[in-house]
Amino acid sequence: MKLFSAIHQDIFRIISYSAQNIKQDCYVVGGYVRDFLLGIKSIKDLDILTIGEGIRLAKEVSKNIKNTSKINIFKRFGTAMLEYNNQKIEFVGSRKESYHLYSRNPIIKFGSLQEDQNRRDFTINALAISLNKKDYGKLIDPFGGLLDLKNKILRTPLNADITYSDDPLRMMRAIRFSTQLKFVIEKSSFKSIQKNKNRINIVSVERIIEEFHKILLTKKPSIGLLLLYKSGLLSIILPELTLLQGIEEKNGYKHKDNFDHTLQVVDNISKEEKNSLWLRWAALLHDIGKYYTKKFFPKIGWSFHAHEFVGSKMIPNIFQRLKLPKGKHMKYVKKMIQNSYRPISLLGTSISDSAIRRLLFDMGKDIEDLITLCIADITTKNIEKKNLYKKNFYSFIERIKKLEERDRIQNWKSPITGNDIMNSFYIKPCKKIGIIKNFIKESILEGKISNEFHSAYFLMLKKGEELGLKKKNLKKT
Repeated sequence: MKLFSAIHQDIFRIISYSAQNIKQDCYVVGGYVRDFLLGIKSIKDLDILTIGEGIRLAKEVSKNIKNTSKINIFKRFGTAMLEYNNQKIEFVGSRKESYHLYSRNPIIKFGSLQEDQNRRDFTINALAISLNKKDYGKLIDPFGGLLDLKNKILRTPLNADITYSDDPLRMMRAIRFSTQLKFVIEKSSFKSIQKNKNRINIVSVERIIEEFHKILLTKKPSIGLLLLYKSGLLSIILPELTLLQGIEEKNGYKHKDNFDHTLQVVDNISKEEKNSLWLRWAALLHDIGKYYTKKFFPKIGWSFHAHEFVGSKMIPNIFQRLKLPKGKHMKYVKKMIQNSYRPISLLGTSISDSAIRRLLFDMGKDIEDLITLCIADITTKNIEKKNLYKKNFYSFIERIKKLEERDRIQNWKSPITGNDIMNSFYIKPCKKIGIIKNFIKESILEGKISNEFHSAYFLMLKKGEELGLKKKNLKKT
């Protein structure tokens, strides 16, 4: 079995030669071995394990590489990293670990290759390839990781309860790998995650969200989100989402399962060309207000009136709790959720142009993302209904394009400035300037005047006179 890709042959030979010089055995471990055996071509980073000092080996390798970048040394962790041909190579000494009950930060001691493999999270990540002269290229697989790769199974090398309890972040990693690789978490291992779910509370929110984002950015996030739900982790991380689960029926009326619907929407967004992390967050949270607005009306059925408004108000607290960025990303998600129902209410030929102009004005450059979210929100299994909804949205998009070409509302800037008003009237900065500018804006959005200077200028003069302003004897052209 060929265990090295052609592009890595040179660097592995250099590492092998360097390790031999300082009499330290070394191995390729971790993601490279796993991904290479899976046939994944885009392998970015290399992890080199040495029986000895990782920093010492990195320095020796650096001596034998021409045009290498500066070594980054992390003395606290006993690791070092350098770059070669745009690839990061990390060097670490073999170690064994022990843990305190209330911390996932291990007590580290020097260990053998076997002890280092014992501490790995999953059998598929415990694989190693020798770079030593005596057995160069040999695959070392103490836990049957190669078979697990073939069978697409995620399994811990040792007792799962110990593995997950020692470092609870591994529970998130198990679900992330399962989602990314489409592997099945071994049954007893998943039961152990359910059993140890509350241990996740000793992990920093930042590390949890880092793994959560990797799940959310996969091709089909619903795989991981459903596993998070079934494991009990989701109710700890994002309880607002789990509250949506379930169908309630009353007097023959029932509503859809809003949790299942949300997972479908996130998957739909993930298929789209425009599917940034924050658009996925908007899809994930777009219906969280439904739990708090659900009401039953006899002879009518279930209602979730104003759920988008209620949901948008929940976003700042969620972002703060999860330590997500509070600036433009939070405002974006909040705006997307608050306006998520507006395009649906504007479908049809009877809707006025002014209503669409206002949507364009409010959404600006995010209008395309909002439409993408609305189309992803169509999860009906009725093919005829789905096609009709999509047809209506495509017609709506064309109407938006024509209005924008004509009226230039999307990145709207008032054709009349405060200086224009002060130069036209005997007036200094005051509230009346704002009144005039707002009147012009409303008139443009209502379609009463066109979005250009001359129309706005004459309307400004008329409004100024209504407000009792004295006009200057200046002719504006």
